[in-house]
Amino acid sequence: MTEPVLTRVDRENVAELTLNRPGALNALSDELLDALTAEIAALEGDGSVRAVILKGAGKVFCAGHDLKEMQAGRQADDRGRAYFEDLFARCSAVMMGLQRLPQPVIAQVHGIATAAGCQLVASCDMAVAAEGTRFGVNGVNIGLFCSTPMVALSRNVAPKVAFEMLSTGAFIEADRAREVGLVNRVVPEADLEAETRALAATVAAKLTAAVKIGKRAFYDQLPLTTAEAYAHASAVMVENMLWRDTDEGINAFIEKRRPDWQD
Repeated sequence: MTEPVLTRVDRENVAELTLNRPGALNALSDELLDALTAEIAALEGDGSVRAVILKGAGKVFCAGHDLKEMQAGRQADDRGRAYFEDLFARCSAVMMGLQRLPQPVIAQVHGIATAAGCQLVASCDMAVAAEGTRFGVNGVNIGLFCSTPMVALSRNVAPKVAFEMLSTGAFIEADRAREVGLVNRVVPEADLEAETRALAATVAAKLTAAVKIGKRAFYDQLPLTTAEAYAHASAVMVENMLWRDTDEGINAFIEKRRPDWQD
């Protein structure tokens, strides 16, 4: 039987999604994009999952789009215009879907994360990378500027850093990725899974409703002016303060005991 291109394993309120095309360096084929779309939709309504880990099988995290498949799509009609429009629309929907999920999503990155693979890392809420991992948006090296990966990348790192990566096609190492804000932590490869699981477990232990409302507020306020962002965040804080579980959490802190959360 053919192996699934995406696998999911749930453990202790954490869902692990694994890109499972190791022979193709986990390139984002049409099938894999469809599988990610379906799994994101399933996770959105799954209240038992409190955090999500996204990782890759084999030697690397993800090498971007499947170029062989893209070249085949070029032959469809009008140099493949309809195919490419659909492909990049679906890919963009996956990236935005990760940020719309109520659960925090953590990328567990090793080997390389290039082009749309780097876009995946930038689209996750947090990222843990193994030492030696390289990150790039290298399309310019083959005549294709990574315009869609640019959207997520430029919202993670400083504009000049992003533009240098995009226009030179050069890789950056894991430590540099941490310095510029693309990843949160860099750990020995032997510790990658344990460190990522520990981060996910920490998030999963928090009040689910608070993390959910907080993640949504985080992304909602980013494009606003400072005054608009404070107004929006203040309204969110008011709603959060009125919850029964928040009242319980504050009382538990004051009384130096564990909160009895119902969520």
